[in-house]
Order: sequence, then C-alpha cells, then structure tokens
Amino acid sequence: MDQPARGQGARYRNRTAVVTGAASGIGAATAERLAQEGAGVVLADVDEPAGKAVAARITGAGGRATFVRADVSAEADWGRVTSAAHRFGPVDLLVANAYTIEVAPVHELTLGSWERQLSVNVTGCFLGFRAVLPDLRERRGATVLTSSVHAHAGIPGHPAYAASKGALLSLCGQLAVEYGPEVRVNAVLPGPVLTAAWDRVPPEERERSIAQTAARRFGTPGEVASAIAFLGSDEASFITGSHLLVDGGWSVVKASA
Repeated sequence: MDQPARGQGARYRNRTAVVTGAASGIGAATAERLAQEGAGVVLADVDEPAGKAVAARITGAGGRATFVRADVSAEADWGRVTSAAHRFGPVDLLVANAYTIEVAPVHELTLGSWERQLSVNVTGCFLGFRAVLPDLRERRGATVLTSSVHAHAGIPGHPAYAASKGALLSLCGQLAVEYGPEVRVNAVLPGPVLTAAWDRVPPEERERSIAQTAARRFGTPGEVASAIAFLGSDEASFITGSHLLVDGGWSVVKASA
C-alpha cells in the first residue's frame, strides 16, 4: 500500500468512508489510503472475492474495513451499504468510483450496453449520494466522484463511457450547489492509470499512451487515491464543485500545433 505523506496520518480519524468499485484499481487504493489515515471504510463492489481480499488486507494492517457486495445501480443494495457503514458511524465521505465499460463504436453498441454503462457509472452515483446524504449533511461531509479524461476528449470506441463521465462533471456541480455549504462535492479525472483495465491493451498502444503524457509514464492507483483523500479531507474545505485532473499532463500534450 502507498504510504500517506508525513503529517497526514490522522486526517480521517473517527470518520467513516464508503468507497464503491473498491475491489481493485483506484477504488482499492483509495480504500486502503483512507484506512491508513484512520477512517472506517466500507468497500462496495460486485466482485466479492477481490473485495473481501482488499478488506482483509486493510484489517490485517490494523485498519478498519468491511466489504459489502453491492451493485451500485441497484437501489436496494444501498440499504446494505449504509447499514454496514453505520457500524463505524455516520458517513463522512462517499467516493463514487464504481464503473463499467464496453469498448465499441456507436454502430456496434447495443442499447443494453449503453444503458448498463450509464446505469452503473451515473445512476450509481445518484443512488449512492442520495442514500448517504442525511449523514453527509449532518457531518458536513464530502463526496468525490471518479470521472475521467474521457469527459473532455473523444477517444474512439468509448461513446457510453465518455457520455457517463461527462455527465458526472455536470452532476458534480449540481450537487455542490444544491447541498452546499453542508456537503462538498468534487470530481477527479484520471488519465492513463495502470490498472487491470489496461490488460486488454496491446504493448504498443500502452507505449503510445505513455508518450502522450507530460510525465512520460502511467499513473498509479495510489496517486489518484492521494488526490481523492485530499479532496475529501478538511484540507480541501474551500474546494467544491471542482474537477481535478490526475493525468500526468495527458490532457495538455499535443503532437502538433
């Protein structure tokens, strides 16, 4: 697990966080980071074996965590998530990170796939926020939505994914306005971050993605988790409705004038 920076080890002491899509990648790294900083963390995901393994890793390291199998797009599942969270206490932070993706152009994409991607990626955030909103208002808590650079850039084969990630930026601003000052809402936009999603990408395509970053490398899930942990903390108390790029400069690199 990536270690928190010096002086940040107790930012989440006596606080409760819910992290969706927490069985792997950015979600798992975020759950581990928040637990390292003192939070009781509920990990929600449909991948039960992997999610339980992450929770066990956290508790084995002395942290507080529990796993709940939940489909974020299923309203009924959120009752189990909030019940699990309340064993630690009222929810102070929601990290809405769960997603699904199918790479296909519009003419090959089925209606079912389109609807499923929007249901998980957008509706899941709506349902999660609504479920924990009473706690967030009471605790003057925060929400961080995981969007993507796909919200700003057209990349072939990602119509539903891009639409859903763009929608999250609009939702971020709407929620920040609607529920401020009690609740802060921000979004992170990861770029090329090396997770299992890249397993299907050929090596030459990986190299091309790296070359299109100013950092000239992939990001790590832990680096995105650091940004999420900051936005959810009191250190970001005057930041709401914002969109933080975590992309190694991918969004500003251009190969021609």
